[in-house]
Amino acid sequence: MRRVLWLVAILFFSGNLSAQTEGTGYWTYKEYMSLHPEQRQKAATFSAMVRADAVPEQGLKKTVKVAVVYPGKQVSDYWWRSVSSLEARLREHNLPYEIYPNFTEPGVDLRLQEKQIAQALETDPDYLIFTLDAFRHRSIIERIMARGRPKLILQNITTPVRAWGDQQPFLYVGFDHALGSSLLSAKFVKIFPPKTQYAMFYGTQGYVSAMRGGTFQMESEMYGQAQVVDSFYLGFNREKSKQAALKTLQKHKKLPYIFACSTDIALGIIDAAKELGRLDDLVVNGWGGGEAELQAILKGELEFTVMRMNDDNGVAMADAISLDQNGKSALVPTIYSGDMILIEKGMEAHYLQELRNRAFRYSDHWRTKTDQVVTFDGQK
Repeated sequence: MRRVLWLVAILFFSGNLSAQTEGTGYWTYKEYMSLHPEQRQKAATFSAMVRADAVPEQGLKKTVKVAVVYPGKQVSDYWWRSVSSLEARLREHNLPYEIYPNFTEPGVDLRLQEKQIAQALETDPDYLIFTLDAFRHRSIIERIMARGRPKLILQNITTPVRAWGDQQPFLYVGFDHALGSSLLSAKFVKIFPPKTQYAMFYGTQGYVSAMRGGTFQMESEMYGQAQVVDSFYLGFNREKSKQAALKTLQKHKKLPYIFACSTDIALGIIDAAKELGRLDDLVVNGWGGGEAELQAILKGELEFTVMRMNDDNGVAMADAISLDQNGKSALVPTIYSGDMILIEKGMEAHYLQELRNRAFRYSDHWRTKTDQVVTFDGQK
């Protein structure tokens, strides 16, 4: 009976998540795979390729131009590690390249991003790596898709846009936000009693906040009847998150938990908890499991987080580019969704180090200089 009820709950959640993504104009990863069953084996084979060592190519003389526009100016190391692992993997493929990396503030620099994209297009790149968070991003992307060049790789999104139908970008790549927040919600429900009150700290008003925060709230209400008593949009900004947490914790003096949609937000909440002497009785989650979060876990400041196998996103992009340059673009799936693991305070340091070695297998040894063109001629 219990198993039947659990299955009903899962189906109910799936239906609600589908309704949520339909309202925001996206297919979930599972929905897209159901609509395109030929993608399942392609994605599985490609994922195995990403986890394995690179196979160097021979005889590729053409230099591939890659333009990157990322919201990388934040504490989270996800974005620079993405470029570092992309570059390191391209070198392993022995693929000559030029990379034009551009890093901006998250959420607030849309005009600067538009300017950087325009400048990047002037170099006539073969690939443009960008993200899709705010609504204005869609119009930029649609204009580029209409041009037919460069090929688009959309980073940090694994849910295809419904309106684009069968005319999708070359590759969606990232770590599924809904799945990650589902892991966090399951931990929250396990720790806290039913009807626990908590605050929700979003990033910017856009895709990432909706998928991370929305999924967590929906699941936590469904399984634990949890109640949101306060919420803020904080632009993935540490100082703004600290000030919001100070305000929230002074207003709700016994609040046991604040959900953080990102690393910077989590660290801002921790800053506030320290200032108020609440670090021991306030639970805070992270999102991503980068270096700053791992250190906070080891210090006992962060209760739990979902850890992405970070470098796999850059590896996936490099592998897709290599396949494409070798005339094997048919082997590239529409979506690559990387592996994630829930980690928590109290885990043994050697286990966390093993995960760290896997997650940062390239970027710990190779760091791209931001806002600087990088060239590799294929000679090692």
